[in-house]
Amino acid sequence: MKDGFVKVAAVSPEVKVADCAFNAESICKGIDRAYADGCKLVVFPELSVCGYTSGDLLLQSVLLEAAENAVERIAEHCTGKQIFVAVGTPVVVGGKLYNAAVAIFDGRILGIVPKRNVPSYTEFYEGRYFETGDKLDNVDKTVYCGREVEVCSRAVFRCRNMRNFCIGIEICEDMWIAGGPADLLCAGGATVICNLSASDETVGKDDYRRLLVKSASGKCNAAYVYSDCGEGESSTDLVFSAHDMIAENGAVIAESKPFGEGYVVAEVDVQKLSAERIKQNTTPSTPIKEVYFDCALCETQLTVRIEKTPFVPEGESDRAARCERVFAIQAHGLAKRMKHTGCKHLVVGLSGGLDSALALLVMCRAAEVAGLERSAITAITMPCFGTTRRTRSNAEKLARALGVNFKKIDIGKTVQRHLKDIGHDGVTGDVAYENAQARERTQVLMDYANRTGGLVVGTGDLSELALGWATYNGDHMSMYGVNGSVPKTLVRHLVRFYAESVAGAKARAVLLDILDTPVSPELIPAKDGEIAQKTEEIVGPYELHDFFLYNIVRWGFKPSKTFRLAKYAFKGDFDDETIYKWLKTFVSRFFAQQFKRSCLPDGPKVGSVDLSPRGGWRMPSDACKTEWIKDLESCDPSKK
Repeated sequence: MKDGFVKVAAVSPEVKVADCAFNAESICKGIDRAYADGCKLVVFPELSVCGYTSGDLLLQSVLLEAAENAVERIAEHCTGKQIFVAVGTPVVVGGKLYNAAVAIFDGRILGIVPKRNVPSYTEFYEGRYFETGDKLDNVDKTVYCGREVEVCSRAVFRCRNMRNFCIGIEICEDMWIAGGPADLLCAGGATVICNLSASDETVGKDDYRRLLVKSASGKCNAAYVYSDCGEGESSTDLVFSAHDMIAENGAVIAESKPFGEGYVVAEVDVQKLSAERIKQNTTPSTPIKEVYFDCALCETQLTVRIEKTPFVPEGESDRAARCERVFAIQAHGLAKRMKHTGCKHLVVGLSGGLDSALALLVMCRAAEVAGLERSAITAITMPCFGTTRRTRSNAEKLARALGVNFKKIDIGKTVQRHLKDIGHDGVTGDVAYENAQARERTQVLMDYANRTGGLVVGTGDLSELALGWATYNGDHMSMYGVNGSVPKTLVRHLVRFYAESVAGAKARAVLLDILDTPVSPELIPAKDGEIAQKTEEIVGPYELHDFFLYNIVRWGFKPSKTFRLAKYAFKGDFDDETIYKWLKTFVSRFFAQQFKRSCLPDGPKVGSVDLSPRGGWRMPSDACKTEWIKDLESCDPSKK
């Protein structure tokens, strides 16, 4: 449960219709299995204590008493077990019968949750037996299993030790109708919704059921644990498939195959869900009854897959669709800026590297959207002290292959004169030496654009902005930055996508060579004609930094939790010491370099992480990193 991870399970036990003692033992076996797997929550199907298909036997006192005895047996079995159990059973309250869930923890019956929406259509005839749960809205307690028990028609169950672990319960039909209880429960703080279900199987129903579970978890920013009836229910008219699912924030993360074993387990991250709720201040907040329980915190062993490249879809078709959409957003954003300013000419500094190559590809698409020829684009390469033959050649080849104007302006003499003017020896490779080159390039681009009535398109990407790997008022500045919310790991795939799906043979060859070129600002002299200044050797691998960026900015995770996730995701790729080193670099640079992000040029947002000071990230430039570093140092691998 540390770091917000809670292992949950949905179980479809074998049942015998109307044999409550057998069913209780079957449910206890399911509890034992989930508990042995480290689960802190387990959900069983609707009316699983007696069997959903009991029919008019539900009106028999023999069955109702047997069901109550079975629940007491289950509660006793849970004594000493730190696991929240939701089990379905018929319950009499105030002389009326309700289809209910009973919540149990460590031998204590926490509450009775009635089904609010009772179906009586097609194959369902629950209205023959059960009252609707809203009849109990004004009832606080009842006597059940020989003890006073909370009636929780509008309540959540919250863990005192981990407040983000807050559970709401609804029953089958409650999910299938508009405005179900989950909306209210989540507005009241529930991060996990349990659904005890009896959904019979018909052709195509599994797809629709899955869609409902995904959408229920997505709209509520919640985890959703769905347990379905299975083996043993009467097949007089219906068949049940034990189609159990666990979803989190719009995605099914674990699922049992219909007509399979009826058991599914996964970890959900309630800390992440809570962070998303806090961020989305349009999420309603509703006062609701809270029932508390205490669950000791422990380490949850992770088994779910953690994406190493969260900005890049894994599947080829999904990745291609993502690339196409990003290109469209970038190009249409730039085209709109051109239309608004009346600009008919675009200018870019083309270095022969990845970012400027992507910017040029976007410019070509934007010109097409704006109805302009590619002759409206000018790519300028500005070689200086660190420029290699490879990058200079690739810049020219790419511009020629794409049919845009190309200019070469050597800035070496200009920079040397400038360094001399400020008293620099022109040799020492310090910050002034490097940044003078970047700022001169920006001056050339701006002035050339002014002379031609053009607009300078920025090339810097999201990962560089996060690290502050840009020269202030140098490559940091432009008139419109098309790559500003595109992380480096995605930049690579965008360029590859264009090379393999759009480009002609000449452009494809150049783009593939650019992809194979080490990332570098080329601000210090080359060694033996090769790039001497390799970015990832200086600030760390972008694969790691994009992972850090996504988890810390997108989800608000602590550095310590991000470190834990990175160790898990990159096991076998990077050792713990390497991950820790670069994570500390990321945190330090992220805070120190905010001043550059506070005055970024305009640019389109393309994904869920955005560092624009006008949109996704508003942070003081002088905020302190102390607490974040302190949190990270608590898990320093050298001190373990």
